[in-house]
Amino acid sequence: MKRRQAFVLGSAAWAAGPARAEGSKARQVRFPGAGGIELAGTLVLPMNSELQKVPGVVLIAGSGPTDRDGNNPLIPAKIDLLKQIAELLAEAGIASIRYDKRGIGQSTRAPTKLADQELFFAWENFIGDVQLAHAELIRQDEVKAYATALLGHSEGGLFAVATAEASVPARAPYALVLAGTPGRPLQEIIRNQLGRNAPHLVAPAERIMDAIRRTRRVPSEVPADLAALFPPYIGPFLHGELSFDPAKTLLTLKQPCLLLHGGADQQVVPMGEIQPLIDALDRRAGPAEAVVVPLVSHNLKSVSGPGDPGFAGPIAPAVALNLRGWLASTLGA
Repeated sequence: MKRRQAFVLGSAAWAAGPARAEGSKARQVRFPGAGGIELAGTLVLPMNSELQKVPGVVLIAGSGPTDRDGNNPLIPAKIDLLKQIAELLAEAGIASIRYDKRGIGQSTRAPTKLADQELFFAWENFIGDVQLAHAELIRQDEVKAYATALLGHSEGGLFAVATAEASVPARAPYALVLAGTPGRPLQEIIRNQLGRNAPHLVAPAERIMDAIRRTRRVPSEVPADLAALFPPYIGPFLHGELSFDPAKTLLTLKQPCLLLHGGADQQVVPMGEIQPLIDALDRRAGPAEAVVVPLVSHNLKSVSGPGDPGFAGPIAPAVALNLRGWLASTLGA
């Protein structure tokens, strides 16, 4: 199946969405995370799951202290992106599971000692958490174990790609959705972002990242202006993420893949920071679709103009129609 790259200009690539399921139900779940912790989440099932098995999707939050609904206490607005996606999928007859990341919400809290924090927040543990969330999803009697997807937003898309790579075929998701996900390695993204906004911090940031890649530890001397970007415990996590090339990894995967991006994204800037993913989709064997929607933010919300961050409100209609239509078609809802 040849990839169709769609750039949506005010109307959706999918002419019509699938038939709506009549309502949904939610249940709270707790399940093991990597390293023996516990993750708390919400399973949303369409009502037709009472009559037949349905496809399912794991929703993976982006960076920072983002909870299962897609909200971050560092952002004053209520975003609710993942909650809205769960509701959207239920309307299309698709189940979903979303969870508070480790150290956040009702999941196991972070330890207090630095050495324990480094282990707790290690890159491989976040990947393990996604694998175990997927295992929890396919464990549900209402879900078709062979018709599942990982949907990662922003950094969550990196987790989705890394999880698909790490999963054994019998436990791997059938499809991937990468929403607002960067396609370039993290070190390059940080270099470019600092170059645009704080050029004097590029050199010290490069030294810190080089040290982390060598030692898995954050060096002791971090400038105050970079302290939030490089907290002391983040070394093992960044060691994994700095070494991860999402486009190169995506090239090796065969899962159907939807790349969904807002044309007004101010965090992962189109097209420069997502073009490697589009190129990878174009070169690889698996079926895929790339959709970039104008006047849509990083959080997949409509924006009114350049000064609008696009935090609040519903998912942009064109995004919703493409996401719902592609997943329903790909997973057989």
